[in-house]
Amino acid sequence: MARDYRKIKAWQLADELALAIYKTTKAFPKRDVWGITSQMRRAAISVPANIVEGSVRRHKDEYLQFLYISASSLAELGYYIKFSKDIGYFKREEFEELNAKYEETARVLRGLITYIENTKKSKV
Repeated sequence: MARDYRKIKAWQLADELALAIYKTTKAFPKRDVWGITSQMRRAAISVPANIVEGSVRRHKDEYLQFLYISASSLAELGYYIKFSKDIGYFKREEFEELNAKYEETARVLRGLITYIENTKKSKV
């Protein structure tokens, strides 16, 4: 039986973060549409997408693998958020809001991974 990904708090937060990234990167310079904008959006959408893909996997090891990929994409996105602030693409308030969303998503996703790792012996 597949998990309902819409009920997974980590997915909910990752989805909100991805939407926020898409909205805020609209204001990035057009010259960067194939650079940092594209990279940020790709990383942002990868986080909730991998949670969704993992949620339909039968075995916890498979589910964990997709959660690890999600966490990796999230870490990459965290760097892009910082980098974008450093080069002046984000106003201070935008950065603080996105960074807070990033940190909360990371915390909840780490918690989910730890929980699944600790209960890995049985099928989910």
